[in-house]
Amino acid sequence: MNETDRAPIEDTRFGAITVRQDGQDLIEVQGEAIPRVILERDPATEADPQIAIGTRDPAHLTLRINGATIGLLPGKGRLSRNSYRVDVTYEGADYRLVPDSVPSSRLTRDGVHLGDFSSDGDETVIAEWREDLEIRPADAAIGYALASAFGTGAQPMWMMVVDGVTSALP
Repeated sequence: MNETDRAPIEDTRFGAITVRQDGQDLIEVQGEAIPRVILERDPATEADPQIAIGTRDPAHLTLRINGATIGLLPGKGRLSRNSYRVDVTYEGADYRLVPDSVPSSRLTRDGVHLGDFSSDGDETVIAEWREDLEIRPADAAIGYALASAFGTGAQPMWMMVVDGVTSALP
């Protein structure tokens, strides 16, 4: 993993959580109160430097929660915020991490907004849980892993269009 050990993140619901990245090949999330998550990119594939895990192609990614391989479906990441979503189904629940502002993304389980995550696609992940809901350990494990692997937040489409137009002008 990284050369230096980072201090664990103190999650308000689940205590100490450690997020570790091994280059663009592997992300590991673990803590005493959550299931262990490992997300790996096939090392034979070329890594995209814009994505912490190196790709959004599900054919080249393997997600394991407590050792069980789980399906992962990242969006292609184009113009709209929704295109940056990442979907996971675990223990009968459908999870989605999707940008909802420039710096953050919301995590949902079966369409219910659980909380907001912020990360630049590194080992520093901030989670803000909704106080009025029961949050499961798997919610935290999946949220931290996806936020670290794919980053959070995205500009709105209109802002990208304006940037594109202004950069094309002489």
